[in-house]
Amino acid sequence: MQKIISRCPVCNEEMHVTQLKCSHCETVIENNFQLSKFDYLTTEELHFTETFLKCRGNIKEVEKELEISYPTVRTKLNSIIKKLGFEDTVAQDEELQHRETVLKALERGELTVEEAIRKLK
Repeated sequence: MQKIISRCPVCNEEMHVTQLKCSHCETVIENNFQLSKFDYLTTEELHFTETFLKCRGNIKEVEKELEISYPTVRTKLNSIIKKLGFEDTVAQDEELQHRETVLKALERGELTVEEAIRKLK
């Protein structure tokens, strides 16, 4: 069975499912049906997402499974999160992680107060 086409091959707009058919009894239901956000992921993005879930979100395991680097895993993950409509959360999470990293470096004496302030701006 083929993956449903979620984007128009002519104009790239979202496609809408309007008919469902039972392969056993031939019952047909027509309406406007909604696709999930995951239906709009490419085959590659869906494979990455399935691997990420299979690895229970462990980025090191995803690196091993897909034979890609940590930055590539993060980039793909951020791209998919954004495509699913959660880009604000990604930006906030990255900002919080950056602040936390800078503050921990300051705490360990690896940065001066001035350097930490500059990095946080």
